[in-house]
Order: sequence, then structure tokens, then C-alpha cells
Amino acid sequence: MSTEYRNFLALSYDELEELNLAAKADRMNRVAADEIREKRIKYLTDEKRIKAVTVLFSDLEGRLHLLDYDKKFLLGAYENLTFDGSSIRGFTAQKESDLRLGIDWSAFYWVPADVFGNGKDAERHFHETGKFEFINTGGYYHVLPLDPLRQFIDTSAEVQRAMGFQNEKDHPEVAPSQFEINYGYGEVVAAADQIQLYKLLTRQVANNMGFTASFLPKPVVGVNGSGMHTNVSISEGKTNLFWDPEGQEKLSAFGWDFIDRILTHALDICLILNPSVNAYRRLDPHFEAPNQIKASATDRGSMVRVPIGNSRSMRVEVRSVAPDANPYLTLYSIFKTGIDGTTATIDNLRQAQRYLPDHIQAAIDDFKASTWIAEILGADVQGRFADLKQAAANRSPRELGTFVKGSEVQYHHEVYNQSLWNNF
Repeated sequence: MSTEYRNFLALSYDELEELNLAAKADRMNRVAADEIREKRIKYLTDEKRIKAVTVLFSDLEGRLHLLDYDKKFLLGAYENLTFDGSSIRGFTAQKESDLRLGIDWSAFYWVPADVFGNGKDAERHFHETGKFEFINTGGYYHVLPLDPLRQFIDTSAEVQRAMGFQNEKDHPEVAPSQFEINYGYGEVVAAADQIQLYKLLTRQVANNMGFTASFLPKPVVGVNGSGMHTNVSISEGKTNLFWDPEGQEKLSAFGWDFIDRILTHALDICLILNPSVNAYRRLDPHFEAPNQIKASATDRGSMVRVPIGNSRSMRVEVRSVAPDANPYLTLYSIFKTGIDGTTATIDNLRQAQRYLPDHIQAAIDDFKASTWIAEILGADVQGRFADLKQAAANRSPRELGTFVKGSEVQYHHEVYNQSLWNNF
């Protein structure tokens, strides 16, 4: 079929980067929301080569949902976009199904047209083989230039750069076929958006190469799992409140108080940070797992680490976050707990012999019984989230055992298929 008359917008990666960095500057410079909205609407109106706009939102579990709107319809109805919330697990019941979708015009991204399409569903088909195949076994920092993993990392990094992520470094990680692609800090909501886009773009790049990017915390037993080490800091103006050149490990008293509150409520928030059955395989001390409820500058088995930093980069690293966690709930719970939580009267709180659960059921029990979770999320959301996690737990054996079970992959929350969820 001829495409001669299909006049669609296709920009170079350099042009995409310029547009995305300008949008990022608007957010950082606190340009008024109304002004940003009018600027984006004018752009969409004037740019005739854009025919449709994809709107993304996340559900309670952190799964990304995408809706494609005709551009002209969107411009005329953006204040009254509705959808069926009862079809999204954890949102609303059938009797109260209609929800309105609000547009955050500051979270506007231009994406490479050659990358984004339909992703693969390898996790759904895991039960057919019972294993994942590695594309690389090179190891930490070690891979040859034309190795498939290197090509995947390089391509993903190019897409991130075009989307204004402001890359820092990328490399293979310790486990076979494992990777890390670092990018610059962002303010909290924008940072959560970027985590979702990071997962999306790496899945798309992998799919285009005939691979699958999996964000299961422990897809393969016997090698290091995958984490989402979450580095956070708090600033007032341009002053990093976690920095104190005279403080212990150069961390301020405020920063240590922040850590103490995280440690105090570690069991309360564990299910938010580790929301899947498979996540508890990762909390295994034999593979540098951060399952100890303590803080350290050097011990990577600690739930919280204090990395080396300076007045600009001083931060607290919460290492026990799984890569399948909802980034919005995760960042909210970390900041809310670190700022407003209580501090336990436990001797030697930062080095006490306390551990995170080794199975999701214990984490669910802690979450359901937590008065802190009820306070920060509300009893309704607390109950909905616990019910979703209990449903996933019920589909898998109570004991993890020594190998990854098909059910913990098939019923992983990234798999969102009605017929599959009804087939157990």
C-alpha cells in the first residue's frame, strides 16, 4: 500500500532532544500550568502532521496504560476525558465505573517514531519453557562493542537522550544480560514519570531487536536479582538539606532523621517497595540483597545506604525497592515516611538485627496491620492494594522453593490479561 499521502510527523533524534529538554526546562523553571497548557495546545493545533496523541496513566500496581486519542478530539475534549475505571484493577467497582482522566500538560514528551510500537509478552509465555534465555553472559562492566546487550544498551540510551533524560552512564551489570542505564535527577513526580517511560522504552527497544526486557526482580535463581535503588534528596531552593560537611558520612542530622524514620517503618512500607511474589526471591542475602533493616555507607546488604556525595549530590539510597514497584507509590511512601514518620525507640536502630520479610504473605500481613499505611494512603487504598497483592499471592505456592515458578511470572502484575487472570 502506498504511503505517499501519509503526512506524519517524524523528527530526528537531535530535534526530539531539543524539544524534550525545553519541556523539561519549563517544569524546572516553574512555568505556570495554564501557560504550559496553552503552549502545548497551540503546538498541537499548529503542527498538522500530528494526527493522534497517546495519553498514559498508571494504575495502583504501577502498570502503565496507554490511550490513543484523535488529536482534534483531544483538543476539543481534554477537560472531559472519561474511561471505564472498573476495567482497571484496583480503581473502581462496576457500579461506580466512570472516571475522568486529567491531563498533566507539563508531562509532555516527544518520542522517537521508529521505536514505539507493540511490546512482546514473553513473561506470559514463561510457562511454556520454564526459563528465560540470556542474550549475554559477559558480566559486570564487561561486554564487547557489537554484543547484542551492548547494542540494546546503546540504542536505549539514544532513545533516552532524545527524550531529554540527560544520560549519565550505562553498563552491563553483574548478572548475565543485566543492564543499568543511568540518567539525571528529576523532581519527584517527573522522576516517577521517567521510571515508567524508562521501562516502556527499554521494552520497545528490546522488542524491536527480538528480545524481551523483563523487570521481574528475580527472573533467574542463582544470579543477582534486579533492583531499583532509589536515590533521594531534599532541597530548599538550591541548598541540599542532606549535606553537612561535618556530619557523619557528610550526611546532615536531618538526613539521618530521614533514614531513622524509613528504618522504623520498614515493615509497613515493604509491600509497596516489593509488591510481587517474585520480589521476595531477590531479598536473598547470598546475592548482595538489601534485606537488612539497617543503614550503612558501605554494607550493600543494608536496606538504606549513604553513598559518597558532595554539597550537590549528597543523597540517601533506599536499596530494597524492586523494579516492578509502582514508582508513584514508592516515592510518595519514601518521602512521606522520611519526613513525617515516627522514630522507633529501638537500641542501635541503624544497626539492629532486623530483616525484611522473605515471602510476600508476611509483607501483606504487615501492610494490612499498619496504622502508618492507613494514615498515609487511607484505609480504602490500603485495602484495595492489599487485596490485589493477596490475589497474586494466592495464585502462587506459599513457599518460594528453589526455582522460579511459572505462576509467579504469569501472574506478575505486568501481565494484564482478563482471560489469564480467570484461568487459575
